[in-house]
Amino acid sequence: MFPVLQIGPLALPVPAFALLAGVWAGLSLAEKEAVRLKLNPEAVYNLVFLGLVAGLIGARLAYVVRYLSAYASDPLSVFALNPSALAPTEGALIGAMAAIVYGARRKLMLRSTLDALAPGLAIMGAAVAVAHLASGDAFGAAAHWPWSVYLWDEYRHPSQVYELIAALLVLGLAWRLRQQRSFAGFNFLWVVALSAIARISLEAFRGDSLVMVGGLRAAQVWGLVILAACLVTMRHWGKETGSWTKQLDV
Repeated sequence: MFPVLQIGPLALPVPAFALLAGVWAGLSLAEKEAVRLKLNPEAVYNLVFLGLVAGLIGARLAYVVRYLSAYASDPLSVFALNPSALAPTEGALIGAMAAIVYGARRKLMLRSTLDALAPGLAIMGAAVAVAHLASGDAFGAAAHWPWSVYLWDEYRHPSQVYELIAALLVLGLAWRLRQQRSFAGFNFLWVVALSAIARISLEAFRGDSLVMVGGLRAAQVWGLVILAACLVTMRHWGKETGSWTKQLDV
C-alpha cells in the first residue's frame, strides 16, 4: 500500500489524489455525454459540482453535529481537513438534494441527465478502488493464495484489486453500451445495477465488513435492495417518459 507518494519535498496523499482524479475524469465524461444526449453540458457540469460541494459541506456539518461535544472545546477544529471526519450517508443525501433542486430549476431532463452521469459514476467506482488500494482500507479477508497480499499482519485477499477490476468492467460495459439504451435512464440504472452486483459478489472477500444478525453482511443487504430497486425502476421507466419536473412529481 502507498498512502503517500513522495516527490522531492512534496508529499502527495495518493488516496485523495485518486479521488480528485476520478472527479475530474468523471466530470469530463459527463460533459461529453451531455453533448451527445443533447443536454446543456455547462448545466450538467454545474449540477455535479454543486452536488459534490454541497455533499462535502453537508457531510462535514453532519459529522460535527453528531459529535458536537467533541468540538465544543475546540470550535476551530471544525475546519480541519480530515477526510475521516465526514458523515457519508448524510452528505450523499444533501448532495443529491442540492443537485435535484438545481436540475429542476435548469429544467434538465432527469433520466437523460442521469444517463450523462453514468460513465462518470463508473469512473468514480474505479477511483474509490484505487484510493482503497493506496490506503489499505476495505482490506480483504485472510487467505493464502499465490496472489494474496500481506497486510495488517496477515496474508489476505487483494480485495481492493478485485474492486478495481470489477469497477473497470462496469466502466467498459457502460461505455460500450451507452449508445444502445432502451429508454432514457437505462444507462444510469445499468451502471448502478452492475455496481450493486459487484458489491454483493465481492463483499464475501472483505475482511472489514459490517456483519449483521445471522451472519448477513450489511453491504450485501444494501446491494440487494439497490439491485431490486434498479430492476423495478427499469420496468417502470421503460414505459414512461417526461421532464425532470414530471418525473419527480413536483
